[in-house]
Amino acid sequence: MATLYILNGPNLNLLGTREPEVYGKQTLADIEKLARDAAKKYGLEIEFRQTNIEGELVNWLQEARTKAAGVILNAGAYTHTSIAIHDALKATTMPVVEVHLSNPFAREPFRHHSYVSGVATGVICGFGARGYVLAIDALASLLAGAKA
Repeated sequence: MATLYILNGPNLNLLGTREPEVYGKQTLADIEKLARDAAKKYGLEIEFRQTNIEGELVNWLQEARTKAAGVILNAGAYTHTSIAIHDALKATTMPVVEVHLSNPFAREPFRHHSYVSGVATGVICGFGARGYVLAIDALASLLAGAKA
């Protein structure tokens, strides 16, 4: 069974209480359940993680190179600042979907640039927690096409 890594960056552990008008009222645990349910219908396993530490995200991306069929990454604020995450993603050959709960392009100008987008297979933003399900659907489709 193929495994997807779903990696979440800084402050996403505060979902449900941090700016719910921007990020919604669902917790990260709620999103994990949604993701597991969505992956199950495709026969996919999920490795779901969150960290506030940039280097830990880099380590997990490097680990995913040999253990995952694809990655869903919500790098949080590191999206806009981390060349290290960009470089770790560049070193992967698997599909990567960048996910954001909000639409960064409808927010502050500093959020309009992503170091992740240029090396991701695709980007999903602005659909709240549903974005993770959409990312799983997209990766499942890509992986099924790779097997055909």
